[in-house]
Amino acid sequence: MDLLPVNSAALASDPRVLQAVRAVGERYGVDYTDDTTVTELLTERRRALQAQQRGPVVWLAALTLATGSLWPIVGHAVPAFAGKPVLAYAPAGPLLVVAVAALALVHVRWKRELNHPTLAGYRVALGVVRAHGIPLAYVPAWLEGRSSGGSGKGTAPIPPFPPVEPSTAEPLTTESAQTDQLPTNTPDASGLVSSATVPPKPPAVTAYERLADAGGWHDEAGYLLVAAGAGGALWAWASDAPIGYGALLLIPAALLVWLAGSRQGDEKHRLREEAVAYVRVVAAAQAAGAQVPKLSPVLQKLVDAD
Repeated sequence: MDLLPVNSAALASDPRVLQAVRAVGERYGVDYTDDTTVTELLTERRRALQAQQRGPVVWLAALTLATGSLWPIVGHAVPAFAGKPVLAYAPAGPLLVVAVAALALVHVRWKRELNHPTLAGYRVALGVVRAHGIPLAYVPAWLEGRSSGGSGKGTAPIPPFPPVEPSTAEPLTTESAQTDQLPTNTPDASGLVSSATVPPKPPAVTAYERLADAGGWHDEAGYLLVAAGAGGALWAWASDAPIGYGALLLIPAALLVWLAGSRQGDEKHRLREEAVAYVRVVAAAQAAGAQVPKLSPVLQKLVDAD
């Protein structure tokens, strides 16, 4: 799904933001007020980043790291290396050096792509937008150098700027937006930039946001109950203490825990499908010109995972 951090409709809601973002774009040679241009830019730069993370140097690093790590373990078991400790252990050193060098090269190239001037300028533009009080609907994890769904600032966070007092100006109309050369969607009868709106959040999506990080303990608890039940029965058999066989009741309890976990997992999967469908509708509304409010962290993870 193509969901932008902020679209042209949101920029048009405050003429000061529009002017400031245009000024940033002029410095970096990109029109950050054009949704199509920004979408193409993000798609291109993300592919460039992924290429650095999946290229031949990455495979070389993984291969040499695995070989160098396993060589000291299996090297001495090779008949040809018997009685030759140099051949059995020494090659691991150069292999690990090559692996570390390859990983360092991958990181340098990845960071260079992450700090590409057009991406750096876009992060500056987003910082300006945020400083003016306009919420960013969603910030891709990769744009800030974070792992998918990860928290923290990342390698290249959006730069902070001092807050700006809210504007009292009215949103731009279609006529004024065209005069100001702002890319717009098809105007409606009232003459506004767009009549598209973000639909209200369904109850199922709200439920998913509440349950997304819940659970996850049922499997472990079930195994512990089974182990405790088996251990109690074994103790009763070894010590001739029949009361210990009562621990076998923990095994049915484990089955109940697993059943509850399975039901919760099925419910979360169903609600997740509802949440994904809702986020797609939000992305479509944004593409039609709607100003999207900030998505919850749970919904942002769904966008990152798409």
